[in-house]
Amino acid sequence: MLLRHKVLRFLSQSLVLISLIAGGASAQAPKHEMRGAWITTVYGLDWPNTSHTSAQQISSLTSIFDDLESAGINAVFFQIRSEADALYFSLIEPASRMLTGTMGLRPDPYYDPLELAIDLAHERGMELHAWMNPFRAMSSLGPWGLSSNHIVNTRPDLILDVRYKGSDSNLEDTVVKILNPGIPEAREYISAVVEDVVTRYDVDGIHFDDYFYPYPSYQIGIEDQSTFATYGAGFLSQENWRRDNINQFVRGVGAAIRAIDPDIKYGISPFGIWRNGVPQGIVGLDAYNVIYSDPLDWLQDDNFDYMVPQLYWKFTGGQDFGLLADWWASQANGKHIYPGIAAYRADAATYGWSTRYASDEVPRQIEYSRATSGIQGNVFFRASNLRPNAANLGLSDALRTTFFNGKAFTPYMQHRGAFPPDAPENLTATQSETGVFIRWDPPLTGFTQADRFGVYRMRSDAFIPDSRDMTNDPANLIAISWSPEFVDTDALEVAGRYFYAVTGVDPMGFESQETALSEVVVADVGTEKHGALPISGMGLYPNPSQREVQISGHIERSSSLLFEVYDVLGRRLATPDVGSGTYSPGSFQFTFTLRDDSGRRFAPGTYFMVVRSGHAHKSIPFTVVR
Repeated sequence: MLLRHKVLRFLSQSLVLISLIAGGASAQAPKHEMRGAWITTVYGLDWPNTSHTSAQQISSLTSIFDDLESAGINAVFFQIRSEADALYFSLIEPASRMLTGTMGLRPDPYYDPLELAIDLAHERGMELHAWMNPFRAMSSLGPWGLSSNHIVNTRPDLILDVRYKGSDSNLEDTVVKILNPGIPEAREYISAVVEDVVTRYDVDGIHFDDYFYPYPSYQIGIEDQSTFATYGAGFLSQENWRRDNINQFVRGVGAAIRAIDPDIKYGISPFGIWRNGVPQGIVGLDAYNVIYSDPLDWLQDDNFDYMVPQLYWKFTGGQDFGLLADWWASQANGKHIYPGIAAYRADAATYGWSTRYASDEVPRQIEYSRATSGIQGNVFFRASNLRPNAANLGLSDALRTTFFNGKAFTPYMQHRGAFPPDAPENLTATQSETGVFIRWDPPLTGFTQADRFGVYRMRSDAFIPDSRDMTNDPANLIAISWSPEFVDTDALEVAGRYFYAVTGVDPMGFESQETALSEVVVADVGTEKHGALPISGMGLYPNPSQREVQISGHIERSSSLLFEVYDVLGRRLATPDVGSGTYSPGSFQFTFTLRDDSGRRFAPGTYFMVVRSGHAHKSIPFTVVR
């Protein structure tokens, strides 16, 4: 069986490599796919710099989000808690020393990093998952010290000391302090911190990393023996008790999140190897027996949504990426699996030249993930290694131009139920000086409500596209918006007739086009800015009007002009005849009776008077009343 599996896996990887050589990537990227990245704040690895002012920190975080958007990332895992501290406004835990260099000291002038990150993500069509380290309370003690209100000082009875026992002599006296997973009150304390965040912040997910019980380079102190004696009744071994402590914690947090806000996703990124030798051929740290991590139990929980196993290894060898990805996918139990990819191993700044990945390693892992049933995307560690200036063997360019060169929603979660929202209503598209302004009303009916929207566009001078055809093709998806409007600036680059459709998407990724079709509206777009029109001072009076309007303005006499009237759906209703108007040198004035070209009076509503000269045009909205 092992030989057969290796042969099949070799053939699969070979096909992936052939596709990379032939076409660069799969012909059509999926419309629903996790394309995540971790922004690491512990020690300021990605952000922030403690020596920067508030304005500089805000600017640098904005720049990171800009770069991630350019790379095609659609979900950010933003670290807000690394040492029982807070990279947000908290009355439970002190402000993180990662912000100012001093624990408990907030930025001055004050800003809220989590609130900022949520805004930056949603403005760019991304999800924001709040990433927390659950149990670590103190990674080391330096000149920054611990604030008086830190849990180590306020509740030392909930703390477990963990001493370094590895080979690095510089760390011999290092003591790490963690919240004791064996004490129910310690687990409840962490759950209360999570509940506080999901109650007060518009996060899309809560995410834990892999730090529960410590890794083997640190030794748990004797205090854990007394904890087991107090709370371990009914367990045959301390090991089983430790795993149960973590399982209870994971399940309890999931239930608390779901009770407060069922629209928030919940996931964990465990160590990439569950048990040594599983699957066959894998050799490495046994997370089940060494750090007491049992992700297979978490995947059975109805309140759990996704797993991001840290598969920070290449294909082949004792930690084969393909073998592990296949195994995790086979254990999903209907939940999502997003293999974590080590972008840092492709970057010379974070991994040695002699041992870093080959240039095709990460692209092959992306393709392999896409080709594997049960895998819905990837998350990359970490943000700095995806930025344009990273020495990552062209990975940033490959993501931007090949793998993630179009928009994608995060994957829909079938285990949460399939109730797509209704379609948005009252869709309009009008050209402004900055682009085509698209607006709609969120649907007010349906089993679920849309919290974001997909904006689709097709250019066609020959036919009116079908709404379902437009929205089924991810190539037409130009934006994901958290607000009911969007400005399409790219349309100004090429003149023509553009059609737009908008779908609603609920927090679990289900899209309204599954049940209700979008309206389609049209905008005739010119490439020149409005100021390039040979007309100025154009006015329309009275506005609002009942029967007729008077249009006037200044004009270059040599220019040919066309006047048109459109409704809010982009339909052309009338072409006013200006022949009966009056002209004086450099100006014009004429009256338009509010009837369409067939002679019908305009119904009450909003309309647009559009004047064109070549590809340039300008529009004035006006209202008809009874």
